[in-house]
Amino acid sequence: MRSNRRLVPAFVAAVVALMLVAPLAESAETLPAAKAGTIGQPTGRIAFVRDKDIWVMNADGQNQDKICAAGNADGRPSWSPDGKRVMFTRSGTVELKGPDFMGGVHKVYDLFIASLDSAYANKDYWWRRATDDLGSRDPDWVSPDKVVFYKDINANDANAVTPNYQICTIEPEGGGFKPLRKDWANPGEQFLIAPSMNANGDIVCEYFEKVQRVGLAVIPAGRYMMPLDSIAKMAKLNAGLVAPAWSPDGKWIVYINNRMDDGGLYIATPDFKQKYLVTKAPVGTYLNPIRPSFSPDSKWLTFSTQDGSIWIIDITGSGARRLTGPGMDSSPAWSKQ
Repeated sequence: MRSNRRLVPAFVAAVVALMLVAPLAESAETLPAAKAGTIGQPTGRIAFVRDKDIWVMNADGQNQDKICAAGNADGRPSWSPDGKRVMFTRSGTVELKGPDFMGGVHKVYDLFIASLDSAYANKDYWWRRATDDLGSRDPDWVSPDKVVFYKDINANDANAVTPNYQICTIEPEGGGFKPLRKDWANPGEQFLIAPSMNANGDIVCEYFEKVQRVGLAVIPAGRYMMPLDSIAKMAKLNAGLVAPAWSPDGKWIVYINNRMDDGGLYIATPDFKQKYLVTKAPVGTYLNPIRPSFSPDSKWLTFSTQDGSIWIIDITGSGARRLTGPGMDSSPAWSKQ
């Protein structure tokens, strides 16, 4: 491993801050029951982070089990399509002290896989590394042979002053690494992060520009080399929206509206022409800006709040239930079956 890159403190502070464009407020209309269709009881399992370890539970909050004692899990995990494994991000830190006293500490990330079979054989300290470049995070396990995530290409460079965030794919076994865009080696000030991919290969992601978190954009399959300026225009129409995820049926995108005036958990059609409020933050806490997750039938959502609780709610905004917390829980991800 090469030594850590230099950091500019002001740059880091700017990236962490949510400097959002102020667009028009969204309608607070909820999805009509007729448009939602029949909503049954939630099924499947939910993986989540508890005190930096990976846990799973039933959709009703029962049978909570620790499957990986990672100690540094960071961000939302993602289930394999067969429901037997969970991919997740672990974070660490690297410090550089240069000869001119320049340097600093920055976080690094990689992707790992935990197996439920191993956990239930009392081996919750077992995991397998999926990446080893110190820059990969936020996986979305799309199909048996594809995971989409984003990566700081510069994470392992000692003399990199700024990041180079790129959306990438790999095979779950760790091979087949591929950046989404062919111009990945020539970064400017425009980045795409936090991707979610549907079954057709369409991607919804967050767009960064000049270290500012701008908004969401949808990139159709086959158009991954769409000009970044065109992506920027879409993102600015969806300014202040973060943490997107596709529904399994491809009909909806869920996201967090991070604005002060009309914030909340929303779903939208893929063209963002129809947007529906699912819920505001529960009283006394705030929504975590970590992407929510749909149930296997696309009728329910799970999300976390900053008091360390995990919730479920149906897409019309009904049936809200707190499954865990308050405590140290976050980043829930629903299984795909």
